[in-house]
Amino acid sequence: MLEKIAHALTRKPKLVVSIAVLLLIPSILGAVATRINYDILSYLPDDLDSAKGEALLEEPFHMAATTMLIVEDMPPEYTNQLQKEVEQVPGVSNAIWLSSLVGIQIPQEMLPADIRDIFFSGDATMMIVQYDQPGASEATMKSIEQVRSLCNKNCFLAGFSVFIKDTKDLISQEMPLYVLMAVALSMIAMCVMMESWALPVALMCSIGLAVIYNFGTNFFKGEISFITQAIAAVLQLGVTMDYSIFLYHRYVEEVPRHADKRDAMATSIVAAFKSLSGSSLTTIAGFLALCFMRLTLGMDLGIVMAKGVVLGVATVVLVLPSILLQMDGAIRKYRHPALKPNFEKLNAFVVRHRHFFVGLFLVLFLPAVYSNNHTQVYYKLDQSLPQDMPSIVATDKLKDEFNMASSHFIVMRDDLSRAKMKELEEAIDDIPGITSVVAYDKLISGAIPDFFIPDDVKELCKAEGYQMLMVNSEYVTASNEVSQQLAELTELLHTYDPGAYITGEAAMTDDLITVSDSDFRITSYLSILAILIIVAFTFRSLTVPILLVATIELAIFINQGIPYFTGTVIAFVAPTVIGCVQLGATVDYAILMTTRFQEELQKGRDRKEAIQIAAASSDVSILTSALVFFCSTLGVALISTMDIVSSICLMLSRGAIISALISMFILPSVLVVFEPIISKTTLWWRKAKPSKASKASKTGEAALTAAEKH
Repeated sequence: MLEKIAHALTRKPKLVVSIAVLLLIPSILGAVATRINYDILSYLPDDLDSAKGEALLEEPFHMAATTMLIVEDMPPEYTNQLQKEVEQVPGVSNAIWLSSLVGIQIPQEMLPADIRDIFFSGDATMMIVQYDQPGASEATMKSIEQVRSLCNKNCFLAGFSVFIKDTKDLISQEMPLYVLMAVALSMIAMCVMMESWALPVALMCSIGLAVIYNFGTNFFKGEISFITQAIAAVLQLGVTMDYSIFLYHRYVEEVPRHADKRDAMATSIVAAFKSLSGSSLTTIAGFLALCFMRLTLGMDLGIVMAKGVVLGVATVVLVLPSILLQMDGAIRKYRHPALKPNFEKLNAFVVRHRHFFVGLFLVLFLPAVYSNNHTQVYYKLDQSLPQDMPSIVATDKLKDEFNMASSHFIVMRDDLSRAKMKELEEAIDDIPGITSVVAYDKLISGAIPDFFIPDDVKELCKAEGYQMLMVNSEYVTASNEVSQQLAELTELLHTYDPGAYITGEAAMTDDLITVSDSDFRITSYLSILAILIIVAFTFRSLTVPILLVATIELAIFINQGIPYFTGTVIAFVAPTVIGCVQLGATVDYAILMTTRFQEELQKGRDRKEAIQIAAASSDVSILTSALVFFCSTLGVALISTMDIVSSICLMLSRGAIISALISMFILPSVLVVFEPIISKTTLWWRKAKPSKASKASKTGEAALTAAEKH
């Protein structure tokens, strides 16, 4: 069946390429229609109290999107007029300022202290702006843009929704550059390592098709995260380029054996499918391990990338052969000498000193594991943005002018007496680090009759049996101090209302820290287990999977431990992504080396000779693959101004090189030294598994011999 499909594909290459190009139309439409989610906190599990509180802020309070507008050195008349204009912006549900409570003619000194502390600080005043739609919605993004357009240079808009808006603008601006850099640097690497100027173009066309198909089919998911959008294309390019190179090399091998190059390609397709369907399983397993994160950002990236690998294999098997056949003339015409480094002397040195390298392998684990476990990560999301961005500048203003480094939103029942609420608010004020409390009783302050309070102010604080308090803190999000503060605040609240929720960026980030810590362990264990099982079945061995995974895990520990020695703090999601992706994508290097080693042993060679031949034949392939992966991710790391993207890509690029070096120089020594143990724990290690044909042949020979005797 597979042979017939391969034969048909090679007979009509123009038709295949035409269909592949036509499929770009729905793919591009699907990619454009896929929503991008820029709110990482929205991926938290729904069963967390902070997530439940966030849902209540959306409905009934319509406060899931709340920003603070700071106005400096401007007269009250300007701020009053600005408030009226902001309220008219489509998507803005409310703008609360002094004029919402009392007349602007009242001198600041005569205002009740509670109101003055909320809205004024020196020459600055603050307006609270609410929006109709959730904080990361397209409608809220447009509203924020219009609010900004109404402001002069003395106005600063702060809040998590504004941070999301700036993130979106930054990614939209840089995304095309990511792809261009990845393609350009990968092309350079392939031009250096391959023997034709035209071949990289053919391979890149195939990968480009697969990437666009992958982004187009994201339409069925509805949305993807901005992190997935930013790194999926370059990851897919780096991870699946191996498959294209493998098909081409097999085609080159088959051409001399066939009179018709189309038959050579058909044979290559069959061989490639059988090989790639197996080798891609480790990569897919690494990505699918991300799906078991409680933070569903992992599932988002895992599904998109696993799908990308499947589509990459499909494109290599179904489309690339036709592209290569169509470009065969150009590939042959524009041949040039390729860089073919010779590692024979180095490999011989490694084999001679194999016990030293095995010792080095074992010794390196100690500092690698220690540094890996002590690398610092950050969870404060705005730390990943350039510090001169408007949202970051505004957040700093909020902290400096109003001592508001973070804000907590409390949602609780609305049946507590005024006396109890006053007691609670005073107790909250006494918690270390709390700078102010915005609550209904504070706003009316006893000095303003209840019937004078506008409905929009009442709706800000009370709705459908719930009341909302905004508690401002001098402690920054994701700090130990704010975590302790939230714990004290939660304990206090539950003595008044056991069903109360605390939410907001700081509370949700605190939950993010807890969830991410467990996620890292779970995904790491699952990816290791899945790949151990796959490699065990591939080699029918108990020891080979342990040795191969151990070598790549060493590379991962070294990679993730480097920031410890450089004093670099990395994004919280980086270790989880690196742990799964680097293992799944680069264990193929070790599998390639081990497979060739086994083949040479089965030919009757001794283990030292076998490993030198295996290393000599595998090193260039491993190096080419690693260089493409390195270049595709390094380009993004160099140009991205968003640290969460650049740090992941930098570690992926570095990880590809480290894994390649470990596979080329440490693994051969490990295989040679442990080969006696491997041979005892592996089926058909030194002898090929008897095929059905050979068994039938032997049976026939035995029958023939018996007949001759009779």
